[in-house]
Amino acid sequence: MNRITAVIRLSKLNDVKNALVRGGVLGMTITEVQGYGRQKGQTASYRGAKQAVEFQRKMRLEVMVTSEQTDTIVETIVKAGQTGEIGDGKIFVAPITQTIRIRTEEQGDDAL
Repeated sequence: MNRITAVIRLSKLNDVKNALVRGGVLGMTITEVQGYGRQKGQTASYRGAKQAVEFQRKMRLEVMVTSEQTDTIVETIVKAGQTGEIGDGKIFVAPITQTIRIRTEEQGDDAL
């Protein structure tokens, strides 16, 4: 099992979510976050004056998938979330050693 964490543009959330649902993902967690990467923020105009925007608003999406699904789901997120411009985001993949569904006590892949 793996946890896939993707930090994506707000504007791409629906595209990514819909692509994941079509790809068989049964559940996901979404959090609105702020941060910056290599671009170290950007400038924006507010009432004609340029201002530095230190942190960019992004969406953090987390899904738990079987090891067999991982590459396909990562590819799905990349294709649905990509604009080709700086700031498209990042994807992190981490192993999950155990998953337990609280209601039924199912474990492992069955708990997903």
